[in-house]
Amino acid sequence: MFQKVRKQRFEHREKIQGKYINILEGLELHTGVFSESEQRRIVDYVFHLRDLGRAGRLRKRTYSEPQKWMRGKGRIIIQCGCCYNFAYDNEGNPSMIIRHDEVDPIPPIIKRMIQKMVLWHVLSANCVPNSCIINIYEKEDCIPTHIDHHDFLRSFSTVSFISECNILFGSDLRTIGPGEFRGSAEIPLPLGSVLVLKGNGADLVRHCIPGVPRRRVSITFRKMDDSKTSFGYRPDPDLEGLRPLEKLARLPHRSRSIPSPALKSLDPVSRIEAISLDPASRSTPSPFPPSRVRQSSRSIARPLLPARPLLLEAPLRNSLAGLFLPRALARDSSASLPRSTEAARILLLTQLQLLSKDFLSVFPWDVFLGFGGIQIPPDGWD
Repeated sequence: MFQKVRKQRFEHREKIQGKYINILEGLELHTGVFSESEQRRIVDYVFHLRDLGRAGRLRKRTYSEPQKWMRGKGRIIIQCGCCYNFAYDNEGNPSMIIRHDEVDPIPPIIKRMIQKMVLWHVLSANCVPNSCIINIYEKEDCIPTHIDHHDFLRSFSTVSFISECNILFGSDLRTIGPGEFRGSAEIPLPLGSVLVLKGNGADLVRHCIPGVPRRRVSITFRKMDDSKTSFGYRPDPDLEGLRPLEKLARLPHRSRSIPSPALKSLDPVSRIEAISLDPASRSTPSPFPPSRVRQSSRSIARPLLPARPLLLEAPLRNSLAGLFLPRALARDSSASLPRSTEAARILLLTQLQLLSKDFLSVFPWDVFLGFGGIQIPPDGWD
């Protein structure tokens, strides 16, 4: 139900080269994207990857766990999709994508995260990620100040798990001690949220994650520039041709909904496999509403409220048969559909045709239609 995802933008102006500029232009914080059960499954898999890395069962450049010799140093890094060099290595390679070296591909559960974020209008279909970096922080670990390398296209995004933390931005972002930084704008990152970075927020100013107060996991998604991809890179068919779900026009709602036996029969594992949320997320609001943007002495960032999107009035509870054919018409295929019902049927079929056949073969239609939120009464609309 992508209509439950909340998006907010931010504004904080600094004087740069004689002009006051919104340094946070291009930042978008999407909350309510991943449910608590989805977060648990993703985090469990991340620590499964950590165990594989410690056992030497991942490729050499996929897994990195430095010895924690001082505060802020010790973050575990798992790279998938491409090998990025964070600093000069022993072979003299600078910070860049190492095209001749390979890492493990993006795991299926992480690819399903990408698919969901594109379908739910969180990520752009014109910049679908083909690489990711998984960060596992222990207490006081950090990410130093930086601007993401331009071997990767804009936009890119980061998803937060286990605990909240703050991300700092500033044109004069300074290091004041191990794991400690001073910046002019600070944005909290709620659990299960997605921060999308582009524009000034990605290219004009630096950003960092100060030493975290407790264990945390983040996954950063980026798309490689076509001219910088690894020599052995091949496009992933699971990530090709993704398109967001279309927002349908408002349609009248004049009767109670029809329960969906097919939807009730799906177990939680099937739901996460199909990129849908568990049942609890359909009725429980996000514990971190978008208005929760904490201000501190160094942060004067404020959210810019977007216009309310055009969404359907009620969530779908109809089965597939109940949706496309009213009950009376389902018994008599020779009957003619009322005009408004036929129009709704054509509209929804058009939406379904936007998805590839491969995706439809594994996606439960009644869950997909639940994203749209449309109801058709048993006897059709007058």
